[in-house]
Amino acid sequence: MKIMKFGGTSVGRPERMHQVKSLVTRGDEPTIVVLSALSGTTNALVGIGDALAAGDKELAKDRIDTLLAHYEAFYPALLDTKEAQEKAAAIVREHFEFLNILLKISFNEAINRDILAQGELLSTKLFYTLLEELDIPAVFLPALDFMSIDENSEPELGKISEKLGAILEKNAGARLFVTQGYICKNHKNEVDNLKRGGSDYTASLIAAAINASVCEIWTDIDGMHNNDPRIVDRTRPIAELSFDEAAELAYFGAKILHPASIWPAQLNNVPVRLLNTMEPSAHGTLIKEKVETTGVKAIAAKDGITAIKIKSSRMLLAYGFLRRIFEVFEKYKTPIDMITTSEVAVSVTIDDLNHLDQILAELQVLGTVEVDQNQTIICIVGNMVSETKGAIKSVMDSLTEIPVRMVSYGGSRHNVSILVDAKYKVQALQNLNNGVFTW
Repeated sequence: MKIMKFGGTSVGRPERMHQVKSLVTRGDEPTIVVLSALSGTTNALVGIGDALAAGDKELAKDRIDTLLAHYEAFYPALLDTKEAQEKAAAIVREHFEFLNILLKISFNEAINRDILAQGELLSTKLFYTLLEELDIPAVFLPALDFMSIDENSEPELGKISEKLGAILEKNAGARLFVTQGYICKNHKNEVDNLKRGGSDYTASLIAAAINASVCEIWTDIDGMHNNDPRIVDRTRPIAELSFDEAAELAYFGAKILHPASIWPAQLNNVPVRLLNTMEPSAHGTLIKEKVETTGVKAIAAKDGITAIKIKSSRMLLAYGFLRRIFEVFEKYKTPIDMITTSEVAVSVTIDDLNHLDQILAELQVLGTVEVDQNQTIICIVGNMVSETKGAIKSVMDSLTEIPVRMVSYGGSRHNVSILVDAKYKVQALQNLNNGVFTW
């Protein structure tokens, strides 16, 4: 059994949803289809939640009506028969009645999570209605019946596997299943989600849970590129990546893949393919356990980085200094991306600023603290790049005109990370593109 996940742009227009139908029915292998919300829907639902949280029910109502108009134009163009259109109208009416009811009750975070779930529920129900209209046998597979997270918002892979296995066993012989990405139940049995981009995560978790033959991630680009095509003129798709390389690229800014979506597939050694819905014949990118090629393969950039430097001559080489620093970040559940040390100072980077003031207050007890915001991490990734002769030289030679704030080298065999001010990001990516790749 294989997994096929389609993002918002892949289902964002009626003709594209028809194309998805063709893709998921062209093979003989049993398939679980994971769909995101229609493009733009999640942003619209976030806007509705924001308006309700602010107490602006008039704005919330306007946003609900605008989104409703989009769906009322969508399903008649998707479906041909009167019966199918009536089913779709009922689906749309049900979900927007729910949103309108929220205008009359007190808003809380649980309600907000319910709001965010509506996009995937709508897209999968409309797609399933299309399959019904075309007499294509399929099973509707509600993600809320099997996808769950614990009190730390971590997926419960064991429970997911057990529940999903039981559902599939009950439907033995079925060849096509349709389910939602992103949404899940939490430890309180409330509707929750895997955070933005979580449909990739859903697909990878399902792939691991059933030990799928492959996990296909279908988007609007032909695989992961060796640099950001929105910024750099010359880029090319990468034919193969290892799980480790792909995880580094996803975490450090490659937008095509959700950062958390690698480890479940890697856990059960399920290959992941990144494919283009608009160009199905393109090779895309294959992500697997081992690859033979070495050297620099790709560059990614992660924005919104804050660098924090803690300097303390009193703590010079003192035992426990690093531990005390890390304990502050652990206390506030704030991950560190990069770290460099000297005899008297430690520099770290973070991208989660929710507890920045509290973190800085506690760090100031340990020494003088300096903060640089609006930074960008440039990540240079490749198999054993840290052991490839000349790789670091070509990287640094490409950045001679750019002030480099931090360098992380040797912590991973697959990654060299450079921190620069965000204003140098475009120049850095372009210079590296010309300096480290052979064209």
